[in-house]
Amino acid sequence: MRSLPLPLLAATFALFACERPAIEPKVAPGKTLESLAVTSKTFGASGRIPIDATCDGKEKMPDLTWSAPPEGTKSFVLYVDDPDASSGTFTHLVLYDLPPDAHTLADEGDVKGAVFGLNDFKATRYNGPCPPKGEAHRYRFRVVALDVRLGAREGLTRAEVDRMIDGHMLAEGSLTGVFGH
Repeated sequence: MRSLPLPLLAATFALFACERPAIEPKVAPGKTLESLAVTSKTFGASGRIPIDATCDGKEKMPDLTWSAPPEGTKSFVLYVDDPDASSGTFTHLVLYDLPPDAHTLADEGDVKGAVFGLNDFKATRYNGPCPPKGEAHRYRFRVVALDVRLGAREGLTRAEVDRMIDGHMLAEGSLTGVFGH
């Protein structure tokens, strides 16, 4: 059996050694995870996501509203993902450090202090639902209340944000919509 050249072997090892596996963030110590009600004027629970919010339209973030968070909330994180993607859950938006008094998001650009993470399109913005032609997928709009403000730079990956919020979750809620071409 032929071995890899040493520089290639070292580079491969370094690449994989730096990657950390995804985690499922946990609730803050001593707390019970509370629920947030998440709603939208543009689509209902399990309803069809409007064309303008998808890759077939303007990819405009649908409006979202969530209920008041528990005491001690310092910020929110918003994820939009597709759990039906063939490669596993595919993230369309990571938005963090939304202020604790924010309870509505009409357009992700008008929330002062909010910071975009890197989605799975490798973009720091919302990319709307875009399943393969002939398929309908579910899209989760998930809001998480935290007992910290991340204070992080723009462009963190979802895995990086998940690691940062681990042990800081106070409440969460989600709204799921459906889209297919």
